[in-house]
Amino acid sequence: MKTNQSALFKNIMYAIQGAIVGVGAILPGVSGGVLCVAFGIYEPMMALLTNPAKTFKTHYKMFVPFIIGWVLGFVFLAKGVEYLFGLSPTVALMLFFGLICGTLPELFKSSETSEPKSSWTPFVITLSLAYLFFHVLENSLSITVAPSFGSYILCGVLWGLSLIVPGLSSSTILIIIGLFEPLTAGIGSLDFKVLLPFGIGICATALLLARVVEMLYTKHYPVMSKVILGFVIASSLKILPSSFEGIWVLIISMLCFAGGFAVARYMDCAKEK
Repeated sequence: MKTNQSALFKNIMYAIQGAIVGVGAILPGVSGGVLCVAFGIYEPMMALLTNPAKTFKTHYKMFVPFIIGWVLGFVFLAKGVEYLFGLSPTVALMLFFGLICGTLPELFKSSETSEPKSSWTPFVITLSLAYLFFHVLENSLSITVAPSFGSYILCGVLWGLSLIVPGLSSSTILIIIGLFEPLTAGIGSLDFKVLLPFGIGICATALLLARVVEMLYTKHYPVMSKVILGFVIASSLKILPSSFEGIWVLIISMLCFAGGFAVARYMDCAKEK
């Protein structure tokens, strides 16, 4: 009985994490890759993209509830979070900031125990360069791209990159170049003129780059874990609001941060048990 309850609890946790990643994937400033790292799904996902049949057979108990949760979050919950984002981007971003911060203790612990004597220099360098890169990317792009078959392939490429490179928010870039609204409208209406090139872009990018990332993880895990951790923290700092609209927004934002942090810590502790 205890085994069945434990399995059910794990499935619920993976489904919740999948829903959070599904919601976060379409929000400006939030990276689906960072959330995958935060919830411990990043490495298995890279392995799945590299060797689908073997990896799915090994990790199907994780992937099935996670994918179901992702679909539910993307389709049903995203509208609610988008509504919250429309009311106050500050509050929505603080919620996700709390979720990511709540997983950091476990990420640091995992990286440290992989090789206790390894240098943290890769982490410091990645954190500094990634923060600078995201800052330049956010403030220097001023290109408008017209919707077309090729531009939707570009959308897919950006989404694929955001899965592989934690912290790269495809939604933010798509808003800057004017493709976010046509893309989300096309996905919402199941327009295959949008879905087909979009899917081609995602699959091509993810499959090509995942193999490289998976190889680096296999051969240089201590270094890679610190590099990815640097990306996660750099991108998290970029979504941290620099100001608040008023005292009530500040209070609600702090409560959302605390709630997100508590939920993430609870899920990490529950998985460890």
